[in-house]
Amino acid sequence: MGVVLEIGDRVYTAEDLAPLLTEYQMLPKLAQEIIIDDAIADVECSEQEQTLAYNQFCQQHQISSEEQIETWLKRQGLNQEQLQKIIIRRVKIDKYKEENWGNKVEQYFLQRKSQLDRVVYSLIRIDRAELAQELYFRIQEGESTFRELAMEYSQGSEAQTGGLIGPVEMNAPHPKIAQIISTCQPGQLIPPTRVGEWIVIIRLENFLSAKLDPPTRQRMLDELFRQWLNSEIEQKVSFSPFQSPVQLT
Repeated sequence: MGVVLEIGDRVYTAEDLAPLLTEYQMLPKLAQEIIIDDAIADVECSEQEQTLAYNQFCQQHQISSEEQIETWLKRQGLNQEQLQKIIIRRVKIDKYKEENWGNKVEQYFLQRKSQLDRVVYSLIRIDRAELAQELYFRIQEGESTFRELAMEYSQGSEAQTGGLIGPVEMNAPHPKIAQIISTCQPGQLIPPTRVGEWIVIIRLENFLSAKLDPPTRQRMLDELFRQWLNSEIEQKVSFSPFQSPVQLT
């Protein structure tokens, strides 16, 4: 059986690589790609789409000459024909996503919007309730700025930024903090509140409403595609000891 891979002075045949797929937990990835190939088998890809995708690929990898493309191919262990197949496959996947979920993106975005909205907020976290109360009143009365007190007293990494956190999506903060922020107006200072082991003082600085712009739309398409793919894997893929191959029903 011919050599498939060489690493230093070690050579691997296809037979050598097969058990490594199991050992390195790469069989699920292989099964996933097989499912995708089956799904996109009938998707058409025009020459114009192929050319556009090839040019985009070159721009993405900062390739501007034949020498550079040959170097890239050698580094990846590919030839020009294999690269073309990879590029065409990406086009087909994108078209498959659009054909199947393009008309569902807006509704899905609205379902996800509350998690996609972003916030900028300031935070002080300490472990002493009496100190937290004192700091809160000092900020409220204008005796000290939130930034000054956060840098001096906050016991988390936010001390380095004067307590400032964000912009982050609403699902990033601790659930209790996210719940508090969701009911606030920008500039509102929240009294000391226990969150887990900490007493926190929070001020909402800014609220950034998510919009269905092109990057977000692509993200929603990708999420819908991933949900479908995970469902397909659960339904169709079974893994057995190495002697038996992955079975797709």
